[in-house]
Amino acid sequence: MPSADAFPRNPRAVEPSAPSGSVYWDLLREVALGAGLDVVGVAPAAPMMRARAAIEDRIARDLVNGMRFTFLRPGRSTTPADLVEGARSVIVAMLPYAHDDTAAESPLAPGRPLAEVARYAGRDHVGELKRALGTVTARLRRDGHRATVFADDNAIVDREAAWLSGLGWFGKNANILVPGRGSWFVIGCIVTTADLPVARPVEDGCGTCVRCLPACPTGAITEPGVIDARRCLSWLLQKPGVFAREHRVALGARIYGCDDCQTACPVNRRHAEVAGVGREGSRVDVLELLALDDAALDAVVDRWWVESRDMAWVRRNLLIVLGNIGDPRDPGVRAAVETHLVHSRPEVRAHALWAAARLGLTAAVAGIRDSGERAPEVLEELTHLPPLRPDL
Repeated sequence: MPSADAFPRNPRAVEPSAPSGSVYWDLLREVALGAGLDVVGVAPAAPMMRARAAIEDRIARDLVNGMRFTFLRPGRSTTPADLVEGARSVIVAMLPYAHDDTAAESPLAPGRPLAEVARYAGRDHVGELKRALGTVTARLRRDGHRATVFADDNAIVDREAAWLSGLGWFGKNANILVPGRGSWFVIGCIVTTADLPVARPVEDGCGTCVRCLPACPTGAITEPGVIDARRCLSWLLQKPGVFAREHRVALGARIYGCDDCQTACPVNRRHAEVAGVGREGSRVDVLELLALDDAALDAVVDRWWVESRDMAWVRRNLLIVLGNIGDPRDPGVRAAVETHLVHSRPEVRAHALWAAARLGLTAAVAGIRDSGERAPEVLEELTHLPPLRPDL
């Protein structure tokens, strides 16, 4: 089966006899479920005015912190009909990613510093989703419709589409929760000219529960449904530049993504217990990754979103993790820090310096003081060195 990327946008004209309606939707739903999709629904292709207002509100309140994605062009990302000429419907599908994949992981050496990867990035769930959506798209096109897949794409606010299609409600952590199953899903859409019966949004299922709010390590959920990207660890790990100093300790061992607000959710916890799913995502060896050159490191983290595929930001994050969990008595830890203290990129040197101070590697810190370092990023770190980690 061809991949979703093999389908060009806005192909041939819609055939007048192309099927639509509830019977056709029943057929498409069976195709979708047969392709491996878990839950599917239909939203209208009308402008998502509620989502647009929310995006504009976040921008006005300075909560975006440089994120682009669907914030880049709010008018476009909330107007499905602009994506496919003559669009009438948005088919929304979700695929679960809360699999217990720990048994399939490669064995990791005991005693090594290990960084945590959020569940959604443990394997190529989005690729699986796109392939399944491609099967439905192929059927729509064979039947004479225009149809285009959008998954992990800033062209459409997929969570709003999922809500409009009746697949779930917005939790207080801004994720979509499927009734009885929670939020461990990736979401994708097909914008199409097929006229299909749209669903109604489901009622809120959170009630008075607010467990996700205090579960956030940095208090990034400032009010129900509102995330301050200036504090959100998932975004800070992806944002280029110097990592916010006030949130480095809170990062802990996380290297990509943060699941805390989801693991605290009672709906997710109940479903995990029923399904027998563990609460942890996958892990990676910090020292092993830091020892790789940029090309090899890029190949290992190829599924991660990294700004401009610049491995300096991955190294920055790994060094913060090393400062949080590394053992300074380990020669490998000391060597990794010292190697990155002379890295060509000042942003990397700055975070290696932070890790050195946190680990109590005083000689390494003194070496930077005496080196004649002139990069502003490193000099700024020298004036804001953290204290020795409390457990050392």
